[in-house]
Amino acid sequence: MKIQQALISVSDKKGVLAFAKGLAAQGVKLLSTGGTAKLLAEAGLAVTEIGDYTGFPEMLDGRVKTLHPRVHGGILARRDLPEHMATIKKHDIPTIDLVCVNLYPFAATVAKPDVTLADAIENIDIGGPAMVRSAAKNYTGVAIVTDPEDYAPLLAELAANAGELPLATRFGLAKKAFTHTARYDSMIANWLTGQPEGVEATPEAAAPAPSIFPQRLQLAFDRVETLRYGENPHQQAAFYREPQAVPGSIAAYRQLQGKELSYNNIADSDAAWECVKTFPEPTCVIVKHANPCGVAVGANLLEAYEKAFKTDSTSAFGGIIAFNGEVGEDIVNAMSDRKHFVEVLIAPAFSAAARALLAARQNLRVLEVPLQAGQHALELKRVGGGLLAQTPDNFNVQPENLKVVTQKAPTPTQIEDLLFAYRVAKFVKSNAIVFCGGGMTLGVGAGQMSRVDSTRIASIKAQNADLPLVGSVVASDAFFPFRDGVDVLAAAGAVAVIQPGGSMRDEEVINAANEHGLAMVFTGARHFRH
Repeated sequence: MKIQQALISVSDKKGVLAFAKGLAAQGVKLLSTGGTAKLLAEAGLAVTEIGDYTGFPEMLDGRVKTLHPRVHGGILARRDLPEHMATIKKHDIPTIDLVCVNLYPFAATVAKPDVTLADAIENIDIGGPAMVRSAAKNYTGVAIVTDPEDYAPLLAELAANAGELPLATRFGLAKKAFTHTARYDSMIANWLTGQPEGVEATPEAAAPAPSIFPQRLQLAFDRVETLRYGENPHQQAAFYREPQAVPGSIAAYRQLQGKELSYNNIADSDAAWECVKTFPEPTCVIVKHANPCGVAVGANLLEAYEKAFKTDSTSAFGGIIAFNGEVGEDIVNAMSDRKHFVEVLIAPAFSAAARALLAARQNLRVLEVPLQAGQHALELKRVGGGLLAQTPDNFNVQPENLKVVTQKAPTPTQIEDLLFAYRVAKFVKSNAIVFCGGGMTLGVGAGQMSRVDSTRIASIKAQNADLPLVGSVVASDAFFPFRDGVDVLAAAGAVAVIQPGGSMRDEEVINAANEHGLAMVFTGARHFRH
């Protein structure tokens, strides 16, 4: 199919002038609208404005421009049906062989803090999606271009094929186009259904901030890769990324080396990365099966790694390691000295020397992720026949959040360790108990049905690592339902406890802490993680 006439109408004009010049150089006639036509004409290109082409001017404040039989007839006529071609010839409608369209900036409009509902409505494109869908539907005879990234490759392909685009290329463009319009409509639907009922679209009134839970939630993701398998070898899996993924999220990873990532690798890497980036100090987080098995802060990343590894060197074998700073050769050498087998190593940067040493460990997956704050608006979890949505757990406990409830108050050093322990507990599967001291985890009890069992397991973990718990502090992600957990941690040697409080037996638990001479603080914020 030779491209002889193209219609170009874009809101995002990035790269469009070069694209139009490339088409014109290959003998393609150009049609265009409004600002795009002006841009092309001012650059000296021969372009026909759409009003001149249809014989009707733009009208209704630009709401009607391309909604005309001479446009859609030229796009939708099937080239393989003689009756279609006879019909458009009878009505003097030339074929339009390429449509280049992107849509009104609805997302940018509604992102403005003072946007009105009327402004939002006016930035809902009508003619653009109609042309996109028409051209995509008729991909056997028309090429539809919605992505500026496709401009250069398409010009090259046209030049290589004497002005033609293969059917496979046109089909690929059509699939991308239908995705483009579907996401555009989904974005509008999410925003509008998030608006309160009864709001009038008046120019004067600013639109209320939309609900984060729209009545009908539309989702969009792009497949990054098909994975080797899911949680288990008999399950199939793939990794998808949101089009507007937060830059500092694990989805922004760049794999520098190593084997393909697995389903479990990505899930565990997310747990490690979300934990490590919440700490301002040089920090190392080691994760195994979605739970931190060692977390530490230090004067530098090497010290943090050495402390984190001590917590549970057995579980650290085959784990995921995340750092919140540049990894140097000292860390790689320390890992080698310990013969520390690692599945994935994550950091915002790696020195050249570290990269050279890591290259010898060909199977080690090395991920570079930008260290940026921010989380997605919603966390999503699939359940049978539905979807759970919630806002992320963004609460990080601060000293002013602490309420001393025992006769003994924690010392400044103990408060520092309590805050550290509570931040770690936030990323441990419930029921979570974390013993800490000196800016490092000493024992982690995770995922137990009973909180007292988590306490016992955390104590056992510390004993196995030969880490004394005398003088340690303990974080619990939720309240103690009975005093038994306090009895166990006190017997292990802990001297201070941080927990949210809120149990009907808080008084019993506080009395137990006083009996053992413990300091206990409440935060008022629970950190369940299921």
